[in-house]
Amino acid sequence: MIVRGSRSVVLGSVAAAVLIPSGCGAGRPSEPMGHATADGVTVTVTLLPASNGHRELQATFSPQQPGFHIYSIDLPAQGVDGLGIPTRVAVEGDLTAVGKPTANLTIRLLRPAGLQTEIPVSPDGPVTFTLPVRQTGPHQAEVIVSYGACSENRCLVPVTGKVIHLNLD
Repeated sequence: MIVRGSRSVVLGSVAAAVLIPSGCGAGRPSEPMGHATADGVTVTVTLLPASNGHRELQATFSPQQPGFHIYSIDLPAQGVDGLGIPTRVAVEGDLTAVGKPTANLTIRLLRPAGLQTEIPVSPDGPVTFTLPVRQTGPHQAEVIVSYGACSENRCLVPVTGKVIHLNLD
């Protein structure tokens, strides 16, 4: 009797494990996604549906070391007093930007050690930028990112024009 009960439980667990993957949402294609890592930062991009018929591209910049900040998208092209590189997110191929990127975190000012200059950066850790886009074709898109990361004591080598490929099929 105990063995039968155990079998029942095991079979029930196996049946549940088989049914869960084929439940709601199964067969639905995953959202197009890509990533790249360069100079101490991993960038993950995901193309999401949006309610207005357009789509949203989310680009999450994750410094690999604690205490590092991603520069603001509002940083001037030449930086502040020559320091820093603005974060940029652009698309090509079968995606077209229909707005400007926005960040999920409030920008703060960072004063690197020994300098009087304050640089606009995101808080420590990952920051996600959302870019409204329109899909213009069914196949491929390129997400082009530029960014830099710094801490109070050092800056990482900036990355410009890094291409992340998205398969839209």
